[in-house]
This record gives sequence, structure tokens and C-alpha cells, in this order.
Amino acid sequence: MHCQLSTLTLPLLIAWLLDLVLGDPSWLPHPVVGFGKMIAFGERKLNRGSRRMTKGALMSICLITIVFALTWLICYPLTSYLSLVKAIPIFFCLAGTTLIREVREVFNAVDRSLEEGRRQVARIVGRDTSELSAQEIRTAALETLAENLSDGVIAPLFWLAIGGVPGMMAYKMVNTLDSMIGYRTERYKDFGCWAAHIDDVANYIPARITALLMVIAAGKPKLAGFVWRNGRKHASPNSGYPEAALAGILNCRFGGPHYYFGELFDKPFIGENNRLLTTADMRKAVRINRTVEVVAIILIIVLQITVS
Repeated sequence: MHCQLSTLTLPLLIAWLLDLVLGDPSWLPHPVVGFGKMIAFGERKLNRGSRRMTKGALMSICLITIVFALTWLICYPLTSYLSLVKAIPIFFCLAGTTLIREVREVFNAVDRSLEEGRRQVARIVGRDTSELSAQEIRTAALETLAENLSDGVIAPLFWLAIGGVPGMMAYKMVNTLDSMIGYRTERYKDFGCWAAHIDDVANYIPARITALLMVIAAGKPKLAGFVWRNGRKHASPNSGYPEAALAGILNCRFGGPHYYFGELFDKPFIGENNRLLTTADMRKAVRINRTVEVVAIILIIVLQITVS
């Protein structure tokens, strides 16, 4: 870990500032787009016939290994010089600002009209949005914001600390695999099984770190018990924890039944106060996200200084 962290402080700060200012600009080629094309190609070729689980496992493991190896081959020569180049892949792996912007747009859109809100929230969630109420639209946006804080910020930073830039990029492939094929639908339940389980393992610690940092950032450490009780209700072993943290902070209720790819999934509720969500709640959630980002960056820099 010493050699990984010792050259990451400046690239990390540059990458975070770039994400803060730019987000994920549509004009800039993004490696996740390439990851998605690789996964889609493999899924079309392999998700047929017999032994789909084995095929999906092999594809997932191969893609993750390839991304790690290629990134290592590119970054290894830069360990002693030109370390600022490492800011580029780190920037690509951080996804805090874009989701915050999207969530703000969801709240603005649903204030204008229900149909516009449904169209806007469909950009950031996988569920069917055609019948969502205004409350359900706002709830979906905030659930996604909480989950993305873990998947899009804390988990990448965690794997950056553990495995350097190659570890961070490999995690991004893990997360992309899960978002594309890690569903329990008829089409993906076998082929995407391993992708989902690998993602569960990769996010196990980061999700809980995220929830802990959220309650600390909110100044409500007593919510830890609430998070522990409610986080375990979620079908995912990880997503429930940051969602429970935000539900506790906002004193609201998340979860409930939703349609994914035409199939109904009866998710348990997280929290008990089924009150109406407002723009003020969104702004508070965004402040929590930003505070947690800053704290996580500081922790990694302190760790770098400690081990140097």
C-alpha cells in the first residue's frame, strides 16, 4: 500500500477538483462507455444455450482482470515520474458531481410537471418510471443519490487506497458489470449471477464506511442503530446501508415495490415516516454527499502521509 499511496495525493486532488467542476462531460470519451460495449458484446455472444452461469462468471472475471492488468501496465512506468497523468483515470472513476446534478434536475423537473419528472428520473434509475407519483420520483432520486455516494465515490476511493489506480479501474468494471447484467430477471439471473456477487463483495466494506461517514457528517451518530436495523432489510447486502443512513438523516421512508424490466420486485421499506419529500431534503442530501466526499479525500491523504 505504501508504494500505491505515496504517489496518489496530488493526482487524487486534481481528479476530485475536475469532477467537482466538470462532472462527466458528454463530449469527453469515458472508459465506462468502452466497458459497457465490451460487456454488451460478451453478453450477446455468451448469454445463450446451456451453462450460462459459467459463461457469465468467466466473462466477468476475464474483463475485470484485463482492466486491472492494462491499467497496471500503463500506470506502472509512471510511478516515479509524470504521476499527474494518473489524475485522468481517477477522474473518470469518480462520479459524484454528475449524479448530484441529475438529482437536482429531477426535483426541478417534477416541480414543473409529473411527466417531465418521470422522464428525468428515468435517466438515473433502472426501474419503470412511467407510473411513478411525484413522491415516488423524489424518493427514487434520493435513494439513487445515497447509493451512488457509495458506488460512485467511496468505493472507488477505497479501491484506490487498496490497489492503486489499477484497483480503482477494476472496481469500475465490477460496478459496470453489475449495473448491466447483475439483475435477477429471467434474462440475467444465471448469466449475471457472478457479476452481482463480485459487486457485493467489492462494495461490502465501502457501503458500510459510506453509511458511517454519512451519519457523522450529519452530526447524528445515534443513527447508527437505525442504519444497522434498516440497512439489512434491503435485498442488496450493501445498498441498504447508505439508503438507511439518508432515510434516518432526513427522517423519511425509502424502498417499497418497484418494477424492473417489467417484473415487480417487492422491496421492504427503509424507515417509517412516509412524509412528503421536498427540495429542501434534496439540498440537505447533497450537502451530506459533499461533506462525505471531502472527509473521504482527507482520510486517504492522511493515510498517504502516515505510510509515507
